[in-house]
Amino acid sequence: MSTLDSLVLRTIIDTAHDHFFVVEADGRVRYVSPSAAAVYGMSCEALCATSVQRLEADGVLDPSVSLAVIRSGRPVQLVQRTGTGRRVIAQAHPVFEAGRLVAVVSRSMDLTDLQLLQQEYSLLQQRFSDHLKRSQALERDDAALESELEELEVKSPLMREVALLLRRVAPTDATVMMLGESGVGKTAFARQLHRWSARRDGPFVDVNCAAIPESLFEAEMFGYRSGAFSGAAPEGRIGLIEQAAGGTLFLDEIGELPLAVQTKLLKAIQDGSITRLGDSRPRRVDFRLVVATNQDLGRRVEEGAFRLDLYYRLNVIPVTLPPLRERREDIPGLVERQLTRLNRRYGQDKLLARDSWKTLMSRDWPGNVRELENWLERAWLSSDDVIHAVGPASLGPAATGQRDPVPGEDPRVAAPPPGLRQGEGLKDALGRTERAILAELCTTLASTYAIAERLGISQPSVVRKLKHHGLRIMR
Repeated sequence: MSTLDSLVLRTIIDTAHDHFFVVEADGRVRYVSPSAAAVYGMSCEALCATSVQRLEADGVLDPSVSLAVIRSGRPVQLVQRTGTGRRVIAQAHPVFEAGRLVAVVSRSMDLTDLQLLQQEYSLLQQRFSDHLKRSQALERDDAALESELEELEVKSPLMREVALLLRRVAPTDATVMMLGESGVGKTAFARQLHRWSARRDGPFVDVNCAAIPESLFEAEMFGYRSGAFSGAAPEGRIGLIEQAAGGTLFLDEIGELPLAVQTKLLKAIQDGSITRLGDSRPRRVDFRLVVATNQDLGRRVEEGAFRLDLYYRLNVIPVTLPPLRERREDIPGLVERQLTRLNRRYGQDKLLARDSWKTLMSRDWPGNVRELENWLERAWLSSDDVIHAVGPASLGPAATGQRDPVPGEDPRVAAPPPGLRQGEGLKDALGRTERAILAELCTTLASTYAIAERLGISQPSVVRKLKHHGLRIMR
């Protein structure tokens, strides 16, 4: 490396917001950026005169992320406590030469800084919202919004504000992160964002990150060439990212990705290109990225379960969808839309009794729009021409597919009543029982992995069964 290159690299590290350590393979500290010295409470000279083993033993690094890399030979991310009492996110990466570990480069960020950045995001989003409210074009935009929305109900001021924000950012290629509880409609709004964008004629590829096992993620997302691995399709396969070329890639439940998978995804986002398994030629892919999660990714970062650099890549335009209990004005429109859909699907013309509205409007709907729609479908199927409902309990065992639990039985997985219904075969009865069990678990457990463990089956099997029965996790 030339003298100029060395000076440029040193200037970048010295002025970076992150705090850098360069550690040799035996643990000796070779270089520390000035900002790191301030966070860890020792001068650069003192830090460079010791080793990470000593610093960990003295409590300056608790624990040492560089030492974890030296032990494992793999990148590591963790939450660290320093001798000054600070908590920092630390990431470290090994440096290999001819297959031998020669150094470790680590960088860290004070969680105080992360919290300030999150507050800045919130403040910017609030300012943008205030700008929308003051905009002279707001009334015109608001009037035009109704005719542009296809499958969405945005009667409440909160949801109209979200919709206006999405329409403003839709023409750009900025990454959007949909935040909100399960069932609030993140997928529906992602589709609407795609329809508003310049990519509307391209594909919209909807990917449930929790549904792809870690071992298959690379093949599913990046594709593979013929013969790339045992069991590969003879003609190879195009990956999900390539399928989104010219359109939008929507990654739902992004918080479920394992760390190893996050690394591969980050590289694809940064490079704008992918390489199929078994291939050596990178392929440029032009797509717009939209992600969604019902988790607090900031907290996941603090816990070391989500990469900080990926978090920054994704959290460009955060959009929070409020729960249904905070926008009850949307309930009548959602009910009418679902009732119309059910009447069309089953070829009937049922009506909702007027006395049902008090129940519908007063419930908190912890499962949000999805719970409301499922509840209405159960009520529709259990009623005659007019749907009367005082509450879900009033539908009775025949409608809800539940019974009183047997003593000693786990009440969370109570099955429907035994016996066949009129005209029902064994296959249909088993399917009905399976659906009732899965529906109940979707309201009590937080992930497909938890459901798989409870049922004693594989996680991919759970994903397939939920898709078959049209169910999604509500927590």
